[in-house]
Amino acid sequence: MKIDLQITARNFEITELIREQIREKVEKLDSFYSDIMRCRVVVEVPHRHKHKGILYDIHIYMTVPGGEIVIKREPNEDIYVAIRDAFDAARRQLEDYSRKQRGDVKQREEIPYARISAMFSDKGYGFLTTSDGREIYFHENSVLNSDFKRLKVGTEVHFAEEQGEKGPQASTVRVAGK
Repeated sequence: MKIDLQITARNFEITELIREQIREKVEKLDSFYSDIMRCRVVVEVPHRHKHKGILYDIHIYMTVPGGEIVIKREPNEDIYVAIRDAFDAARRQLEDYSRKQRGDVKQREEIPYARISAMFSDKGYGFLTTSDGREIYFHENSVLNSDFKRLKVGTEVHFAEEQGEKGPQASTVRVAGK
């Protein structure tokens, strides 16, 4: 483990067993994301409630290339549960951070839109003209929300395109704004 680790306890004395468990959890984080430069874990007992007992609060501050990841979880009466929950959250955030760095985050694709260019209502189909000038066939069964009878030439729609037997066709057509 090459991580600079600092463990701090506030308002109570931390045992060597707890320190060892935190070290193991940090080593596990290092296996998920090996570029952690520094990790500071603060174990604190914020208030001693007479009715709730002792609550343990775990904060994790990790320095990574390009930023810092901070984990603050709800306090728990069981210190081991509080540590587990905090490190589970840290692992999830590190995985997300790693995905973003690799560029694996899915980008939302623009939903293509078009205008109705021809309608053959009596035959149950029509044609769309896309923004780049392509003409795409659609059938009345591909129009969502039973809107086929309300479609007119010039209506803006969103669509999903697929390759049909005779060329491109819209598998789904939805009136824009709905």
